[in-house]
Amino acid sequence: MKFIKDLNNGDRVADIYFCKHMQAATTKNGKTYYSVTLQDKTGTVDAKVWEPNSEGIDDFDSLDYIDVFGEVTTFNNALQINIKRARLCHEGEYDESLYLPVSSKNNDEMYKDLLAIINTVGNQYLKALLETLFIKDEEFVKAFRKSSAAKSVHHGFVGGLLEHTLSVTRMCDYFSKAYPAINRDLLITAAICHDIGKTRELSLFPENDYTNEGQFLGHIVMGSEMVAEKIKDINDFPVLLKQELQHCILSHHGKYEYGSPKMPAIIEAMALHLADNTDAKLETFTEILNNTNEVGWLGYNKLLESNLFDTRVES
Repeated sequence: MKFIKDLNNGDRVADIYFCKHMQAATTKNGKTYYSVTLQDKTGTVDAKVWEPNSEGIDDFDSLDYIDVFGEVTTFNNALQINIKRARLCHEGEYDESLYLPVSSKNNDEMYKDLLAIINTVGNQYLKALLETLFIKDEEFVKAFRKSSAAKSVHHGFVGGLLEHTLSVTRMCDYFSKAYPAINRDLLITAAICHDIGKTRELSLFPENDYTNEGQFLGHIVMGSEMVAEKIKDINDFPVLLKQELQHCILSHHGKYEYGSPKMPAIIEAMALHLADNTDAKLETFTEILNNTNEVGWLGYNKLLESNLFDTRVES
């Protein structure tokens, strides 16, 4: 099988892929075509069926596995597959592990490292909260370890939420050592909990799509609510500490225009926002570099608001 990350402009494709999304659309001339997103464990690629009613194109839909024959082209500096034939596949013809994007890091090791950090939290109330969520709540732990951190922007793979959370937490641990004014226990707890709402905002793979709750509330509000739910069962949890922790979660996107209900008002909230933003931006950049077949200048990226350049190009 030729994985999506290894495709190049001009290649011919004759393999089975997971159809993450399929939607009928119409050209300016009124001609119907299919806009398709194909996926394997290395990523996704845009595809088009320009002749959906032609012989050789089976009926298929989102979340189906399809045997694709087509050609790889380039459109707007991104690869695109022109699908000539598509056959609907049946169970037993494919190995699902080849089609779900998975973190390159070992999930068991990441979870072990996260538990080790939890063990360093000294505040009895915050530690009790973390243990309730990340050790005792087996259903939550299972979802947390399988969840992605985003639908497509960064860490959009199985284990992505755990990988992102661990990275942000490690950064916050550094901040707490570099800036003595920071309450380390509060910041570490906020870092570990900041995106727990994504276990409810996004469905698990293969869908990895927004739930109704996620669309209506979003992971920031849901994360704050989830923390409040668990705190109810911890006797004498300090009211101010609860409010500070919820504030960190509610403000971790940093600005209202970025979907943050609050602006950071305490140093721990500011540190969390900076760590979260840093990891998200650098992972986004990393994924762009890993998924491009271009060299040198890569073109303008809307998310990073810059014309990007790959410094790995040989001079």
